[in-house]
Amino acid sequence: MGSGWHEWPLMIFTVFGQCVVGAFIVLALTLLKGDLRPNAQQRVVTGMFALWVLMGIAFIASTLHLGSPMRAFNSLNRVGSSALSNEIASGAIFFAVGGLGWLLAMMKKLSPALRGLWLIVTAVLGVVFVWMMARVYNSIDTVPTWYSVWTPMSFFLTLFIGGPLLGYLLLRAADVTGWAMRLLPAVSIVALVVSVVVALMQGAELATIHSSIQQASALVPDYGSLMAWRVVLIALALVCWVAPQLRGYQPALPLLSIAVVLVIAGELIGRGVFYGLHMTVGMAIAS
Repeated sequence: MGSGWHEWPLMIFTVFGQCVVGAFIVLALTLLKGDLRPNAQQRVVTGMFALWVLMGIAFIASTLHLGSPMRAFNSLNRVGSSALSNEIASGAIFFAVGGLGWLLAMMKKLSPALRGLWLIVTAVLGVVFVWMMARVYNSIDTVPTWYSVWTPMSFFLTLFIGGPLLGYLLLRAADVTGWAMRLLPAVSIVALVVSVVVALMQGAELATIHSSIQQASALVPDYGSLMAWRVVLIALALVCWVAPQLRGYQPALPLLSIAVVLVIAGELIGRGVFYGLHMTVGMAIAS
């Protein structure tokens, strides 16, 4: 029993990866909208470098979970038949296509049509990547606490909570403004509300799951308080993001950076709880 902190490499990999995908979609939609001046578009493309840095950190963390980074290539041995191999392969493809396209865009080697195609394809690959992440856990029927709709919902909610904020930060850093950016906080707020509902429903469901030797609700005794801290951190981040706008000001970059850190911290707490809920059916399972 615990809070899953020993799985910190996977916590970083999943949370960072999902936030990066969400932020990339925000930046891609901004560029596809087509109403930015060329120099502003180039600043947005330049800002994407931060996403690939975070994605690199995520993959480095994932290799640490394997015990030895040299084993990373073994995880690709069963692409198509293994959920883990599919996850790593889809993440690597998203990273490679996104990174290579970014490099070509930085060198101004992509025509507008090809850049639009790159943005769309990479965004789709990102969504597939997040889905494959969820399938690693949601497909294990011997782990009843993961084998539910809450797993993919939680993973995609991280995308909708952290992605818009991270994307907004990078747009502000690129000196991009516009009325459409005002929609991004609403996306994260709605996602947080849904996430709270998911946490409450999952918490109630844990009391009904047990094996012959284990009660699911006992896996993370502090489930309620940890999830409360998660919500508080994310709510504080949203306040940092939204409060200046309600007063008619654009949030300052340092304040947005603090908000991003708070969201990531909150999501890491939630992901730690997720890994802490690991259990196997044992000799019997009832719910």
